[in-house]
Amino acid sequence: MKNRIYIVGIGPGKEEMMTGEALYILEQADIIVGYTTYLNLLGERFQGKELRATPMRQEEERCRICFAEAEKGKTVALICSGDAGIYGLASLMFEIGKEYPQTELSVIAGVTAASSGAALLGAPLGHDFCTVSLSDLMTPWETIERRLKAAAEGDFVIVLYNPSSHKRKDYLKRACQILLRSMEEGRVCGYVENIGRNGTKTEICTLGELQDREVNMFTTVFIGNSDSEVIDGRFVTKRGYDCRKHL
Repeated sequence: MKNRIYIVGIGPGKEEMMTGEALYILEQADIIVGYTTYLNLLGERFQGKELRATPMRQEEERCRICFAEAEKGKTVALICSGDAGIYGLASLMFEIGKEYPQTELSVIAGVTAASSGAALLGAPLGHDFCTVSLSDLMTPWETIERRLKAAAEGDFVIVLYNPSSHKRKDYLKRACQILLRSMEEGRVCGYVENIGRNGTKTEICTLGELQDREVNMFTTVFIGNSDSEVIDGRFVTKRGYDCRKHL
């Protein structure tokens, strides 16, 4: 029998926005490991479980706690916000997992911010889209800039994760200025703050306006493609259907 670790995406953190599979796995786990904020989001339902937390920027330590606990014979769940495989810890767990051949890893899908935020804005992801993180903690800004340019030139809808922080207050403005080299100022954009949590806030604006907006690390930003528009106050990217033939 191999040791077992589940890497669980919990979506925004609200129970009703988790998948049934995620809830089931968390119920079965002997121990739940995660970033302190994410454990707090679980609420009362799982407070009877053994919980292990580490602060931000101690991701590797958090992962190694999981392997150590699994080797004791415990069923371990490592929680990540959104989807564990999208800017989460799933990839790091597989990297470290090479040192633990007797431990089997399973990834449990969750609702990422691109999906949950899009639903609040309308239908901004109706056609091809890409996600870009503006965090340069592990990705050089030159690489981020190259990806933004490519996405703009490819006319993708662009979803920006990690658009700002205390040390990166001007990064969204810098990203917008890069995109404005290929896009018009009137391009439809939107952003959602605190998705699925207290104080959820949505805004629709233009790319020209977006560059001067203040956002935080709990904000997800959406930048439309050339076919995006505002319909009845909702951000919509058209798929290409010819609706006129039914008029």
